[in-house]
Amino acid sequence: MKIHVLAAAITAVVCTPDAHAQSAGSALTLGKVDVHQHGEAQLTAHQVLTSVDVLGADQIEDKNVQHSWELLGQMPGIQLTETRQGAESGKVSFRAFNGEGYLNAIKTLIDGVPSNVNSGNQRFIDMLFPLEISYIEVVRGTNDPRYGLHNIGGNVNFGTRQGGNYTDGRLSYGSYNTRDAQLAVGRESNGFAQNYFIGTQASDGYRDHDTSQKYSLGGKWFYGSLDEGMRIGLTARAYRHEADEPGFMTAEELKADRRSSQRRNANDGDDRDMRTLGVHVDLKLADDLLASTKLYYNRYEDDRKVTFSDLPTGNAPRQRRVWNETQVGMLSTLTWQARSNLTVEGGINYEHQDNAYLRQRFNYSESTDFDAPPARVQSDDRHTLDNWGAYVQAIYQPTDALKIVPAFRVDRFDGNTRLPGGITGELQRYGTINQPKLSVVYALSADTNLYANWGRTFQVLTGPTAPAYLTPGQAAVEPSTNTGMELGLKFSPFARSQARVAVWQQDAENETSNMPATGTTITLGKTKRRGVDAQISAQIADAWTVWASHAYQEAKITRDGRGPALSLQGREVAAVPRHISTLGIDYQATEALQLGMQGRAQGDYYLEERNVAGKFGGFAVLDLSARYDINPRWSVDLQVKNATGRAYAYAWYDSFFWEQAQPMFSPAAGRSVFVGLNMKL
Repeated sequence: MKIHVLAAAITAVVCTPDAHAQSAGSALTLGKVDVHQHGEAQLTAHQVLTSVDVLGADQIEDKNVQHSWELLGQMPGIQLTETRQGAESGKVSFRAFNGEGYLNAIKTLIDGVPSNVNSGNQRFIDMLFPLEISYIEVVRGTNDPRYGLHNIGGNVNFGTRQGGNYTDGRLSYGSYNTRDAQLAVGRESNGFAQNYFIGTQASDGYRDHDTSQKYSLGGKWFYGSLDEGMRIGLTARAYRHEADEPGFMTAEELKADRRSSQRRNANDGDDRDMRTLGVHVDLKLADDLLASTKLYYNRYEDDRKVTFSDLPTGNAPRQRRVWNETQVGMLSTLTWQARSNLTVEGGINYEHQDNAYLRQRFNYSESTDFDAPPARVQSDDRHTLDNWGAYVQAIYQPTDALKIVPAFRVDRFDGNTRLPGGITGELQRYGTINQPKLSVVYALSADTNLYANWGRTFQVLTGPTAPAYLTPGQAAVEPSTNTGMELGLKFSPFARSQARVAVWQQDAENETSNMPATGTTITLGKTKRRGVDAQISAQIADAWTVWASHAYQEAKITRDGRGPALSLQGREVAAVPRHISTLGIDYQATEALQLGMQGRAQGDYYLEERNVAGKFGGFAVLDLSARYDINPRWSVDLQVKNATGRAYAYAWYDSFFWEQAQPMFSPAAGRSVFVGLNMKL
C-alpha cells in the first residue's frame, strides 16, 4: 500500500467537518487500567503524545506466560522475537525494528525508571510477573522527548501496582509440568502505602533440556501525597533465574523431532540475577509548579553457556558469556502550569554504567565441555558509559480544538574502555545530539481527532570494543539519527468504540547493525522504515468486547556506501515481517462465566541483510480462555495456548562460518493447556 495515497485519503476525509469540542489525545486503551490514583508531578504520555496504547490490568493479571514481555503480543503492531533459549527468551519491538539484538531500538522502563541493559536489550522485564503489573504503556514514534538512549523507535513502560488495599493470589498448573505461584499484597492508610509481591515459576519446558526455575521478590513503600505538598517512595526488586538451553536446530533436526535437544547443547544454560532499587520524590512547590525526581540503581549479572552451531570444528560457536553491569541514574522534571492553555515541562537525566563482559570460546566436543579450559578468551573487558540528557516541551492549546506540543532534547555521552593487553580507549566523540520534535492534535468533533507528529531520535554504539570506543586505529563515527513523521486519525466509528489509523515513516542516517555479544558490527548506512497502523476496539452490547489491529511495515537499506561488490542497497533489513495482526474477543456468557479468544499473526522475514537465505518466521496462532467466578473472591480459569497446534519456529541465520551458513530454528510450543486458581481478598 502506498503511504502517500492513504495519507491523502485521510486528509480528504477529515478536513471537511467543522472542528469543535475539547482537543483530546489519541491514546487507545485495551482493558481497565486499575491504577490507584496518586497525583504525578509530571505530564503523562497520553497528555502529551499522540501514538500511545495502554494495556489494562484485566488483560494482564491472569495470563499464563513464561516471561512478561509476551503480554505485549496482545497490543497493536508489536513484533515478538521468541528465541526461547532459557533465560534468553526473547523481546518486543515495533515500527519495523527487529528483536535480533543488533539494533535495540525500544526504550524499556519499569515505573518510569530506565530498564535496558547496556546493549539495549530488555532483560529487566523478566523480573515482573503478570499479577504485579497494573498497566503497560507503549509510545510509538520519534516525538517523545522524555528519553534519549535506546528511544529510537519508541518506548514501553510497565507500571506496577501502587497503593490500595488488597491481597491477590494466583496458582496455576499446565502443560510441560509448568507451575506458577504469585502473591500480591497492598496496604494503605494514613498516607502510607505498602505494596509487596512474590512470584515463582518452574517448568520442564516444551523441549528436551528445557527446564527453568525463576523467583521474583518486590516491594514499594510510599508516604504522603501531592495534595499535602510531597510524596516520597522507595521501590526494590530482586530476581533469580536458572534455566537450561535446548539450543537452536537445523532444518533437518527440526523436521526429525522439533521437541528434541541436540547432544551438543547438553551443557548449555544460563544463571541470571537482577536487582533494582529506586527512590521517588514528588514535590508541589506551588499551586502551578510541580517537581519530580527518580534515583535508581540497576544490577544485572548473567552467566550464559551456549552452543550455536552444529559444525564439528572450531570454537566460534561454543561460548561462555558473562555480563556484570551496574547502572545508577537520576531523572528529574519540573512542570509549570504557566496559563490555563499553556503547560511547560523541563527535565534532565543522568546515567552512569559500569559494565564488565567476559566471552570465552571452547573447542569442539560433544557435548560442549564448559568446565574445560577455554580455547581462547575473546573478550575480558571493562567499560563505562555516561549519559547526560535534557529536554523541554510545552503543551499549548490556543483553541479548544487545537493542541500543539513542541519539544527539544539534547544528549551527550562519555565513557572509557579497558581491554586485554593494556588497551584503553575513549567512547566515540558524539558531541551534543540535538533532537527537535513536534506534535499536533486537532479535534474535529467530540470523538474524532486528527494528529500529526515529527521528531528526531538517535542511535549510539554499545559494547566495550571498537567501533563503540576509540581504541588504536579506530576512526571516529557519527551517531545515527532517525527522523520520523506520522499522520493519524483517532475516531469512534460507532457507540462504545475507539479506532485509530496512521501512516508513518522513519529515515535513518548512518544506521549500524551492532551486537556487542558477538562482536559484530555492520554499517547499513541510510535506511527507510515506513508503515500503516490500523486498530479498533469496541464494546458490543453488554456481553461482547472485540479488538483487532493490522500493521503493514517495511524497512529497506536505501544507501550503504559499501561499494558495488558488497552493496546492500535496496535490500530489506533482516528480521522485519511485512505484516503483524491481532484479533481478540471476550464474551460475558453469564454473570459468572467469561469466554475469550485471542489470535495473532506475523509474516515471513529475511534472515540476513543480503536477502539471499530465504524468508522464514511467519505464523498465525490462536489462544482460547474461559474464566468462572465462584464468588467475588475466588475464580478459576482455563487457557489453551496455540489451540490449533500450529507448528512454527523462530528463525535466525547462523553465519559463524559463511561457507556453511544456514538457517537455525527454535520451535514454538505446540498446543498447551493451563488451569489457574485466583484469589482476591
